[in-house]
Amino acid sequence: MFDLRKKRGNVVVIIAFIIAFALAFYLVFSKNGNDENQDAMMEEGERMMEENNNDTMMDEGVMEDITSDGSIMMEGDSMMTESPYSGEVIAGEKTPLIDFNKADYEKALAEEKMIVLYFFANWCPTCKEEVTNALYPAFDELDLEGVVGFRVNYNDNQTDNDEKDLAREFGVAYQHTKVFVKDGERILKSPESWDKGRYLEEINSAIK
Repeated sequence: MFDLRKKRGNVVVIIAFIIAFALAFYLVFSKNGNDENQDAMMEEGERMMEENNNDTMMDEGVMEDITSDGSIMMEGDSMMTESPYSGEVIAGEKTPLIDFNKADYEKALAEEKMIVLYFFANWCPTCKEEVTNALYPAFDELDLEGVVGFRVNYNDNQTDNDEKDLAREFGVAYQHTKVFVKDGERILKSPESWDKGRYLEEINSAIK
């Protein structure tokens, strides 16, 4: 009887030892696995940070090269051509349509641009419809470096003295009148309403 109890006690000790060994092994294995996972995650994070830093450095280098001559600027993730004119560009990129000011108009004349003048009144429904559906879309579509357009206020509460003088110079008697100026001379004058196709046709024909 004594021997049986002793044997049972030994078995219990052995089982307890096996359980303790298995638990210790599990904990060690689990720790090593976590460490390996953490190491892998840290290595991946460092790699991504290095790639991001390289991309940032490259982007900064590109920005510096592009902006060094002052002709291109970065805005967010996009590039846009910087306008050589001081007035607000209302439509168009390569062929800009600008809110009229005398300095920009004289600059365009000095550069021998073909100039499109649109005499606009902010109270005129015909003017509003034409600029929205024809004039602006036409300039957005044009790709002519030798052309610049100006929206000139006429007989409204935003018309300044320079715009009044310009209307008198070209004999403008009605709002929504179009005037083309080439080599400093008026080559076209039309008070009719145009659609986008007419603008594109007339401008492309005049520039030739």
